[in-house]
Amino acid sequence: MTDELSRNEHIKNASAYLRGTLAEGLTEEITGAIVEDDQQLVKFHGMYLQDDRDLRSERRKKKMEQAYSFMIRVRITGGVFTAQQYFHLERIARVYGNGTLRITTRQTFQLHGIIKSNLKAAMREIDNALLTTIAACGDVNRNVMSNPNPYQSRAHRAAYDLANAITDRLLPQTTAYREIWLDGEKIVGSDEEVVEPIYGKTYLPRKFKIVVAVPPSNDVDIFAHDLGYIAILDKAGAVQGWNVTVGGGMGMTHGETDTYPRTADVMGFCRTEDAVAVSEAVVTVQRDWGDRTNRKHARLKYTIEDRGLDAFRAEVERRSGVTLDKPKPFTFTTTGDRFGWTEGEDGRSHLTLFVENGRLRDVKGGAQWLIALNRLAQAHDGDFRLTANQNLIIANVAPERRSKIEEIVADHHLDGSASALRRNAMACVSLPTCGLALAESERYLPDLITVLEDRAAAHGLAEDDIVVRMTGCPNGCARPYLAEIGLVGKGPGRYNLYLGAAFDGSRLSKLYAEDIEHEEIVAQLDPIFAAYAHEAVAGEHFGDFVIRAGFVAQSTNGADFHANTGARRTS
Repeated sequence: MTDELSRNEHIKNASAYLRGTLAEGLTEEITGAIVEDDQQLVKFHGMYLQDDRDLRSERRKKKMEQAYSFMIRVRITGGVFTAQQYFHLERIARVYGNGTLRITTRQTFQLHGIIKSNLKAAMREIDNALLTTIAACGDVNRNVMSNPNPYQSRAHRAAYDLANAITDRLLPQTTAYREIWLDGEKIVGSDEEVVEPIYGKTYLPRKFKIVVAVPPSNDVDIFAHDLGYIAILDKAGAVQGWNVTVGGGMGMTHGETDTYPRTADVMGFCRTEDAVAVSEAVVTVQRDWGDRTNRKHARLKYTIEDRGLDAFRAEVERRSGVTLDKPKPFTFTTTGDRFGWTEGEDGRSHLTLFVENGRLRDVKGGAQWLIALNRLAQAHDGDFRLTANQNLIIANVAPERRSKIEEIVADHHLDGSASALRRNAMACVSLPTCGLALAESERYLPDLITVLEDRAAAHGLAEDDIVVRMTGCPNGCARPYLAEIGLVGKGPGRYNLYLGAAFDGSRLSKLYAEDIEHEEIVAQLDPIFAAYAHEAVAGEHFGDFVIRAGFVAQSTNGADFHANTGARRTS
């Protein structure tokens, strides 16, 4: 290790495979926090130290420590969980957390508000549910996403199976997780007895995200991720193999044009039997080629930009022993979910329910998600699915149980209708718990959507699907740069407005207006809605229209994201 490496590289190298001083820090009762180095290591175990920023000022005045707690993120490949697992997660949320569960944009659950003294109890409960949090965060391969319903068709089952196979292959091997959280026995001997055959002692330069998609639905936003697999189907609907995508990523930093979001490149085509080997090769090339001196330049997207796709493909082929064929044709039509009932090939049904911003809570006089899911888990003999758009599927429902499911859903107000604009909206958590947040997101977007619904309806656009996404900072957890209308926090109550991404998730947006508040957001969008209503051609999506009409220029990729924003203005 050299002094040129980033600080996190030294932390990982000295951590004894993610142990650090976490075990000792959990017993320190004088503080609700853990030491700074361990705050980085605990991410690999699936959690972040946070504090309630709404309370910072008051507690500071009273000379009190910040209101520290932990967010725990469960790793649920493909978003699939059982009724019994739900019971455990609900209990953790109610007993140890803040009484809510949140569906993330990566098909899993986050539990918020767990104080340090309750961490081990919560982690034991997660283990009792046959779930884990290892590798849900940190510089490793994170939760692998796929279409959330393997019962929909053979192809969807193949996608889910591939997601699980990749997850198993790329899972960290350190025993630190069980030692620290589950009181497992520590291996006797030197650190070298613990082997990470894929990651090594310092793991990856940055986080790594993998998805699997089945056209024509791009519900996992495949072009936003480091590595992706697109199912290529024959005429009978069977999977022939997979197009492999590399180099996507959403994060950037305000004011630093050498950081930018990027859509993934289609690198080639592989057979199913080679797909896992290709995933390992991609990860190890990034392990060795990725930038470990500058974390802002450490994602795979920058490795592809710096080295070139051809050189990267050649090294992946060399390491995997797989020669990639030319990519096969495919078509995506949407990034959204199909709401309501759908039928599977096996005669069972699947009900997709809209969950605003993924937050599951019991609201007096409104939706009672936790109570309803508890009843559903008792009555349902199938399982549940989380989507990448933060929605919930009651999956694999037998015909004779369908009426009972509908009864419970109605009893607890889960079947409320939502506008097309709201159904296609998504937000990150942001304030008050995310330490990176510059502006509100989850707490603000519903109110903004209400106003935009009114303006859209006034122009006859009430039933038009327009993708809207908001984040409280430029890191892009809700993938705002792939939204037709993207809002990214710049400061308290202020946002950058982006327009022009493709409805199918294949093209980035452009900056249209900078550092604007609520009234200006509405004032900027209202005349564009009017222009869209009067000037769009049949079948033209909003993101395509704003480019054709000259509001923004079309993005191609990478650094071009910061180029010319277009000329047509509304004010």
